[in-house]
Amino acid sequence: MLNHITIMGRLVADPELRTTPSGVTVATVRLAVDRDFKNKQTGERETDFINVVAWRQTAEFISRYFTKGRMAVVEGRLQIRPYTDRDGNKRTAAEVVAENFYFGDSRRDGDNGGSYAPSSYSSAPAQPASQYAAPGADDDQFSELVDDDDGDLPF
Repeated sequence: MLNHITIMGRLVADPELRTTPSGVTVATVRLAVDRDFKNKQTGERETDFINVVAWRQTAEFISRYFTKGRMAVVEGRLQIRPYTDRDGNKRTAAEVVAENFYFGDSRRDGDNGGSYAPSSYSSAPAQPASQYAAPGADDDQFSELVDDDDGDLPF
């Protein structure tokens, strides 16, 4: 079975961070996600407001680095859960349980952005920026990279 969802939208409010009685941190956010198509009558895109729940380190990351209005990309799974409202009526809630949470825009204050993914994901070490000089800046350096190609992929 496959239950995987990826959404991108803006935070409607600052994240709400709580701790369960057993000491586990949980963050809830709501994203405004524009639809891909426009309404035929109004000519405008409609927006869905989607609840997102994150646990443990992901929750702490969200509460530390995200605020109202920031663009976020969320990967996770869709969860439908029943609950009883204040009047005693049985209801269902749909929410995304976040597995990965990424910045969808650049940092407004000039700081570097980033993302949080569980440590099970690994990435190749970053190459020094000087290795990729602009054309004309140091043409010999670029030609050395091309000439040393042994045909193997770097990953």
